[in-house]
Amino acid sequence: MLRRLREVTDPVTFSFDGCPVTAERGDTLAAALLAGGIDTIRHSVVGDQPRAPYCLMGVCFECLVTVDGVQNRQSCLMEVRDGMVVASQRGGRQVLQGNR
Repeated sequence: MLRRLREVTDPVTFSFDGCPVTAERGDTLAAALLAGGIDTIRHSVVGDQPRAPYCLMGVCFECLVTVDGVQNRQSCLMEVRDGMVVASQRGGRQVLQGNR
């Protein structure tokens, strides 16, 4: 498990799958989730295997989450915000059907 090297001095709180998580202002979402002890943030499209942040620089797409209702956000490229609502993803994104 990962842990912070320093105490959180400027905290923000967000939710992940309905549970509160406290992070340092300026953390990326992926880093905040890992530091909060969350090691599975999505499940793969093929095989439904657990996935976690891997490269932490926007290349691998293993850190996809739903943020404030928007799917497929790369958590390693997003800064945490107070009150943010984050949800894990399972499989591929859902396509909304519009009127044709």
